Amino acid sequence: MVKHIVLFKLKNEIPEAEKHAVALKFKAAIEALPEVISFIKHVEVGININPDEQWDIALYSEFNTLAEVKAYAVHPAHVAAAKLLADVKESRACVDY
Repeated sequence: MVKHIVLFKLKNEIPEAEKHAVALKFKAAIEALPEVISFIKHVEVGININPDEQWDIALYSEFNTLAEVKAYAVHPAHVAAAKLLADVKESRACVDY
């Protein structure tokens, strides 16, 4: 099994209410993906509640293989969900293990 973890930092200049609204839309879009992408074994998105930490959103998902993670990354439904953060994302960190 491959665990895919991604952290997102949103731009500081964006108002907190807008950040939260975008994060909620992203969470809903990503968590709906297993209905469209059958090889996602598990997915969840958490929105950080601790203002002392630098990351705003955490995505955790599970796949059987790294090839599935790579297929997920380019799947049109995932690409559409990722675009929700395109204009507000400052940085991203990822690990697959």
